[in-house]
Amino acid sequence: MGMGSLAATAIELLMQSWGEFNVSLVAALSVMLLAGVLHQAIMLKDNVKSSSTTNPESKGRLQDDILQTPLKIQNNEEFVVDDPAIATSSTDLPQRNSSSSSSFIYLIRLELLAAKNLLGVNLNGTSDPYAIITCGAQKRFSSMIAGSRNPLWGEEFDFYTEELPVEIQIAIYDWEIVWKSQLLGSMSLIINAEEQNGASWHLLDSTGKVCIQVMTKRYPISASGSLNGYLGVVARRRLSQEQSKLVGTEVHQKPGPLQTIFNLPLNEVVKHSYSCALERSFLYHGRMYVSPLHICFHSNIFGKQLKVILPYEDIEEMKRSQHAVINPAINIILRSGSGGQGVPPLAGFDGRPKYKFASFWSRNRTLRALRQAFDNFNGMQAIAKQEQVLSWTRQQGSFQSVEENIEDLHTSATGYLKEIVQPSLKDDVLVQICKVELPCTAEEYFTLCLADNSKFAEEYCAERKDTDLHVEKWCEADKNHRMARMVTYKSLCTSPMCPPDTAVTVWQQAAFSDDKEALVLEIVSQVHDVPFSSCFEVHARWLFETSSAASSTLVVKCGVHFKKWCVMQSKIRAGTRNEYTADVEMTVKLAQQFLRNSRVNLQRGGDEKS
Repeated sequence: MGMGSLAATAIELLMQSWGEFNVSLVAALSVMLLAGVLHQAIMLKDNVKSSSTTNPESKGRLQDDILQTPLKIQNNEEFVVDDPAIATSSTDLPQRNSSSSSSFIYLIRLELLAAKNLLGVNLNGTSDPYAIITCGAQKRFSSMIAGSRNPLWGEEFDFYTEELPVEIQIAIYDWEIVWKSQLLGSMSLIINAEEQNGASWHLLDSTGKVCIQVMTKRYPISASGSLNGYLGVVARRRLSQEQSKLVGTEVHQKPGPLQTIFNLPLNEVVKHSYSCALERSFLYHGRMYVSPLHICFHSNIFGKQLKVILPYEDIEEMKRSQHAVINPAINIILRSGSGGQGVPPLAGFDGRPKYKFASFWSRNRTLRALRQAFDNFNGMQAIAKQEQVLSWTRQQGSFQSVEENIEDLHTSATGYLKEIVQPSLKDDVLVQICKVELPCTAEEYFTLCLADNSKFAEEYCAERKDTDLHVEKWCEADKNHRMARMVTYKSLCTSPMCPPDTAVTVWQQAAFSDDKEALVLEIVSQVHDVPFSSCFEVHARWLFETSSAASSTLVVKCGVHFKKWCVMQSKIRAGTRNEYTADVEMTVKLAQQFLRNSRVNLQRGGDEKS
């Protein structure tokens, strides 16, 4: 009896009564009903917003309001981007005036170096700052620096526009895990012309300063076939859109998640979608959408929306990774200069931004699908690039006709040969280091200093104390009368990290304009026996333009092209530029003296014959 009464007491205590069961059931049904009502309200709100964005007039008014008060909108909520004027992809074309017909694209490269004396909004007196940089409809995110009021970034961001002046806005926020980010300060910068400015500090509108460096260059739209990277994609897409206006074909398709969530064009459709999580302060669970042009991710956790739009032209690499050792993940690494898209990226040790996605049902299958879509995009771009080159060739007809369409020799730098032939130089690394007058025409300089029978190369190496000089003869490189040759020698090395001398190989390519008034000399130099020599090349372009019967203008641009990543890139870039600048100054002085001596010798020879 004792055991039976004890069991009955236990059952009475552990089991719910009928009244308690009814209360629990009613509470559960109430929670489910409330969740359904909230879900319907949110969906109705999104549908109203998406339908309002399809009205061109309302869209125009929204864009005008945003251009007038951009920082106010960002301060309210920079992540909840339901408006199409705010939620723009990096693949948006540069803004252009409908009344203008610019044939150039400006590349604006902004380097965000550091900030200091920012507001401390965390409980410990620090902040978790990241920057949002906006140029027209293009928006880039820097990485987030945890626990610092004096962050150091050292990150590059590329923007594209067809007209100057243009305004760039930099807003620095404090990252919050759940709540919306808090604005720490902002500033704006006007870019008026093609130029390069050194690093400088700018005051924020609240407290603190930000250090940035800006470089602006101009490229011709018509050279889209010879442009690489995102700049070439933008140029080719601009041309294709202009050509498609003549056809008048429209595609009517029901909007999908890419349109309702990310405001992408109607011609983009979802090929694959995967449930996954984005790694930030913790894993933000959401969904990844894969289209022929983008990889998109959307998450809505605790009311904080995260939208990431990654165009394939910004992606350099996708590889396997791990989150917390046991959670398979995928790292998507972007090219340097692309910046983050929608959410602050993770900072890579090599300076490239990256995003990490985890919690896939099948990580390997997802990675195969992503790589396949990436390869398909690259294949389409390669075909479009070749078609653009052929199209331009048919329009121009010959090498000589290209120069008639050049508006600016110093900005296009492709006028006499690069519209037809695939360029060997990387234009985005070239920076002007010298502009000087020479006492000869462009044709005379080639004849006296660069021709096969010239002794100038020997005098140049003797002045530099170089040895083992070997200069090959010029040969015709293609049907457009472009000439090429190779020069090898051993150069003295003063760095303690280098051997006493190092082998150098120089490839030179030259081409004249039809009237012999201009000469383009492209040079690629490879140093063999110095640290990290296999990682970089020195690219240079010498442009000679005849200004009178006995003088010409020489403009020299140079830069370092890194074929693969290595440490000390900034030091290699700065040191190489300084050394090449000094070498150009010495070459110009030697050339001026050599030209005077050659003319004196020719004059003496003429007097002796007479």
